Amino acid sequence: MPSPDYSVELDLGEPPPELLQYASEHCGELPDTRLQAVEDLRTIIYERGECSPHRTDDEFLVKFLRARNFIPARAHRLLVNYYRFKEENSKLFKNVFPFDLREIGDRQIMSVPPYRDQDGRRLLLYRIGCWSPKKIPIDDLFRGTIMALELGLLEPRSQILGGVALFDLEGIGTKHAWEITPGVASRIIKLLVSSFPANTHAIHIINHSWVFDKMYSIFKPLLNSQMKSRIFFHGHDCQSLHKHILPAHLPERYGGIHPDYSYTIWLDSLKKNYRVVSELIDCGYKFREDEVAPEVVRRLKEEGFKLS
Repeated sequence: MPSPDYSVELDLGEPPPELLQYASEHCGELPDTRLQAVEDLRTIIYERGECSPHRTDDEFLVKFLRARNFIPARAHRLLVNYYRFKEENSKLFKNVFPFDLREIGDRQIMSVPPYRDQDGRRLLLYRIGCWSPKKIPIDDLFRGTIMALELGLLEPRSQILGGVALFDLEGIGTKHAWEITPGVASRIIKLLVSSFPANTHAIHIINHSWVFDKMYSIFKPLLNSQMKSRIFFHGHDCQSLHKHILPAHLPERYGGIHPDYSYTIWLDSLKKNYRVVSELIDCGYKFREDEVAPEVVRRLKEEGFKLS
């Protein structure tokens, strides 16, 4: 069997014509009105003063417009929620060093595979049973998820197509259930639904048990009908999962062809990418000099960036 294709490089280029056509049909991103929508959003920000974005350039604002069908008023509400979430959960954003989150990847708790599904969407995989709450605080899972979202949202392709989350619940027990309080559930919903400019195309739940049923009872009242329609339960049936994600785009453990890739492959690759590191610093992340390639450190300093 040939080795499956994958790449740890983020797709930061301009979207190809077929993707722009998709954006026109599904995100309301029309060439003739795109610039006006951006300007309208910028005007609403200044006039209402409900938040103070750290940037208001076109590239940044387009992320929020794509997530809300290019309707400026809805994009503004999402932008306000984004900064409100950061303010209300400041401990998740203060003094976060990406390389300090390596253990999430080393323990295979969370990963973003270096390949996409058959429709070109990024996958976010969780193996909750691999998580020991005594060793890794739940806040670190939030920090890892937030960084994965911020990285993914650097890609215009991911802004347009959205992403797919897969939760593997094999091995979960009461020690995990105790961690999922109503407050934690609310934060998860805000991350995936209302406070980040990321479209969650689908959430797949596999290998779930009665423990999850108890946990889901906390989430269910927080979900609207649209979100409920995007959640798919597969029990222990990989064939059911394959109706949504083809085996060629899944790890071997789910009947696919790929090995398990660690979350840390992204950390190891980003250290050489000036654009990615500078964007993460702009989002508030910090780096030690020995964590980043010397050439990238030099450019960052020349451009006035502070690593930590």
